[in-house]
Amino acid sequence: MFNPSRDQARDFLFEAWRKYNAREPHNPLSALETIAVGIIGRHPEYHALLVKRDHFVDRDYAPEFGDTNPFLHLSMHLAIQEQIAIDQPRGIKAAHQKLTAKLGSDLDAEHEIMDCLAEMIWQAQHAKSAPSAEIYLKCLESKLIGVG
Repeated sequence: MFNPSRDQARDFLFEAWRKYNAREPHNPLSALETIAVGIIGRHPEYHALLVKRDHFVDRDYAPEFGDTNPFLHLSMHLAIQEQIAIDQPRGIKAAHQKLTAKLGSDLDAEHEIMDCLAEMIWQAQHAKSAPSAEIYLKCLESKLIGVG
């Protein structure tokens, strides 16, 4: 999915989880759905939500009230895993490996990377500029220094 809308991104996650749980031999998971299901599987706190599409598809999440947007969280995992797979920006794969070794968990490493991805996005929005790989990688470098 290239540049999906909010509804398309959410529907993708709902449908991937539905297909996984239905185990329909005539309707197998796509490669991207398989990755998404792997991520969802590691986030049991979202399982009940993802089987209630009609209840959660339009829900807004307000970070200023401490809400975590589960759809954004899962989508950021997808983005990070793709970045690691192609090492883009260059150096993210090595940073992930080092964080995983220090933290003892690739999921914890992805959550640290997610903080940096969110920071980079926030900075770009705030400055009304393109996202900066330099900001992203500097944040990852600081995570590597601060971990362990």
